[in-house]
Amino acid sequence: MKRYLPLLLISFFLIILAIAGTTYLAGYAGKENKDSLTTITVYTTLPIEQVSVLAQEYEKLAKVRVNIAPLTEKELFIKLIEESSNPQADLILANRKTLKQAKNSALLIPYQSEYTDIIPTGFQDTDGYWTGVWYDPIIFAANQDYLRKAAKKPSKWSDLPLESKVRFGMTDFLAADAAANLLYTLVAANGEAQTLSFLKKLHPQIVQYAKFLATPARMASMGEVDIAIVVHSEAMRYARDGFPIEIIYPEDGTAYLLTGVGLIRGTTHGSEAKQFIDWLTQAGALAAMAQQKFYFVPTNPETRMGREFMAKDIPLLDHHDMYLPEQQRKLLNKWVQAVRLGIQ
Repeated sequence: MKRYLPLLLISFFLIILAIAGTTYLAGYAGKENKDSLTTITVYTTLPIEQVSVLAQEYEKLAKVRVNIAPLTEKELFIKLIEESSNPQADLILANRKTLKQAKNSALLIPYQSEYTDIIPTGFQDTDGYWTGVWYDPIIFAANQDYLRKAAKKPSKWSDLPLESKVRFGMTDFLAADAAANLLYTLVAANGEAQTLSFLKKLHPQIVQYAKFLATPARMASMGEVDIAIVVHSEAMRYARDGFPIEIIYPEDGTAYLLTGVGLIRGTTHGSEAKQFIDWLTQAGALAAMAQQKFYFVPTNPETRMGREFMAKDIPLLDHHDMYLPEQQRKLLNKWVQAVRLGIQ
């Protein structure tokens, strides 16, 4: 036995070496393959947790890495202008206001395909410089205990029980674009005087002007307010989690915030970036977000979620061509003075 011991030890050593080498090479091969993926870069003003869901899903499906660069609107335009002679990004994913400004600054190039052609004209640029991929309407989220006792369920803005003891929650117009968008839309639809009069009557019943879009939905879910005026996505999150709220879609129309995507002028990965745009318009993109509890409404009317919302026949009120940024600031100032501070 002793005669064969050295031979056995050498054989054992060689086997261990072979296993280790195979494991290392397999790991290296996987790393090599991952590093060889084409990478497209997306500049976005959206929360990183939303966009990262899309990036992870698309990499699994298309074997293309999506590098997300979260920026403020100001940072985004500074970078695009500085990089205009040598673009470092391929796409912009942002709200309609940002995309329109990028188009007007000659920072985008048009792209249209059989996939973007499905999107209704109201959700995309007429010349194809950007395409809307989802939107988030403002709705009423009512606590179910309140509804059981209420004489009437509010189905319209004019049905909201003003000058009563009903408690409301909403996001401060100064805190988020989606909230401010409601103010601009109501003014566009009803006029400045009527809108400010409506908000003055609502003001004494506001329990809290929240800093975040999610807060009013949480308050309605916990019974801290009776009705929340809130974005659809946040109300859906609580409703799907089983909280006692009912979503009510205003029959007389509502505001919405549109998110879209545009192709940056001079992109070096145009083919891959265009394929990503096409994918964003399809059901899989929004389904991936819904799995992570981001419930937006797709602009594509041929998706299941798109058909369901269209079946509700809720008018989407628009203002996007009516007010310049300076006019929007003036409206916000008037709301602060006339409603929040009570200055006539």
